Amino acid sequence: MNEHPLPTLHACAITFLGGGAMASALIHGLTRAGVAPDRLCAADPSESQRRQLTERYAIRVSASNIEAVQGADVVVVAVKPGVVATVLDEISPALKPGALILSIAAGITLATLAARLPGGQPLVRVMPNTPALVGAGISAILPSPTTPPGQRLLARQIMEAVGLVEGIDQEALMDGVTALSGSGPAYVYLIAEALSDGGVASGLPRALADRLAIRTLLGAAKLLEETGLHPGVLKNQVTSPGGTTIAGLEALEKGGVRAAMMAAVQAACHRSRELGAPKKS
Repeated sequence: MNEHPLPTLHACAITFLGGGAMASALIHGLTRAGVAPDRLCAADPSESQRRQLTERYAIRVSASNIEAVQGADVVVVAVKPGVVATVLDEISPALKPGALILSIAAGITLATLAARLPGGQPLVRVMPNTPALVGAGISAILPSPTTPPGQRLLARQIMEAVGLVEGIDQEALMDGVTALSGSGPAYVYLIAEALSDGGVASGLPRALADRLAIRTLLGAAKLLEETGLHPGVLKNQVTSPGGTTIAGLEALEKGGVRAAMMAAVQAACHRSRELGAPKKS
């Protein structure tokens, strides 16, 4: 397939199929990055969701997937995995030739996507995460073998507007990415809530405990990133013999926190594989 000329990121017409949390995060990130709202469109069956997107971002919205994709340079598939096939079947005849299909649907493989699209349609699979809402996301990106360089670059630019991008070259890795960074923010929120609850149980006012928990997680992550040190090294630096930290770590080990976190990622990975498995007739 010959590569079609592409406009730059800021001149692209980008349509989102689905207007949920992840689509909203990407729309927010793109507008923060300077993409004009009139270049963005979202299709969603929910009137309240469409109204919210319009009020919040001043983008064009539609109840019709077919109407929304007409003329789009990029179509972001942001619907639930279970309805991807139906949505792609619906929009395929209306797609602009050479339009990039960028799928963020968890577990749905490139082969499954390609089977529902015109032959040679540029296709990139991405797994982002919700910190994209504040420009702090991280996304894994995997183009199909037939996707031309221009569309690959455009997909990367879209995702870089909302955070860091990691390229991968093996689709088998995508389930692990989904389980770790895609689902990972929920694990962190659970930890933040538990830290705050522990502070309240120790006598701290709730508002103070919340602030301490948030800044502790934020600061610890920043220290990990900026020093490049192994987490175990940084853990040891704050753990004095016979002190408070080792007492807390001992309680965590007794509670199986390390094993539970590992099991959570593995369970999410398994579920991602289930979502992408062919349905039995």
